[in-house]
Amino acid sequence: MDKRALTRSVISQLEAELALQTEAALGSRSEATNEESRAEDKYDMRSQSAAYLAAGQARLASEIADAIAAWKALSLRAFGPGEGIAAGALVTLEASGRTTAYLMGPQSGGLEANDGESTATVVTGASPLGRQLVGRRVGDLVHITDRLGPVPHRVATVE
Repeated sequence: MDKRALTRSVISQLEAELALQTEAALGSRSEATNEESRAEDKYDMRSQSAAYLAAGQARLASEIADAIAAWKALSLRAFGPGEGIAAGALVTLEASGRTTAYLMGPQSGGLEANDGESTATVVTGASPLGRQLVGRRVGDLVHITDRLGPVPHRVATVE
């Protein structure tokens, strides 16, 4: 798998989400300041509701912009043999003959990154799986809970 391509995939998804949220915030702001949204009586809350919505969408857009900056600043160094997992690592876990890839990132856990051939799930150090992975090495075990309970997974590779 290509870490740089996976990172570009994450940034591309975040940029698309930022554009969508920015457009939504501008639309809500326009609605809040529109002359037709002016309160007709003391119980009419249309413009105030639109203003709250615009503020929330603008805050979300700011958080997405911060995530983009964090991903662009992420060091995608190669991890040596025996080195512990940290941000920027591409980790492959193996259980029952099946492998799953995870990209340790600074933010945006849960996104699916695709390099054109393979897919990796973004995991952050703040998530339950991320907390288990940080510092682990090839051959170590982590436990992922599914509907049947905890399932041991072996760290197969760290790139």
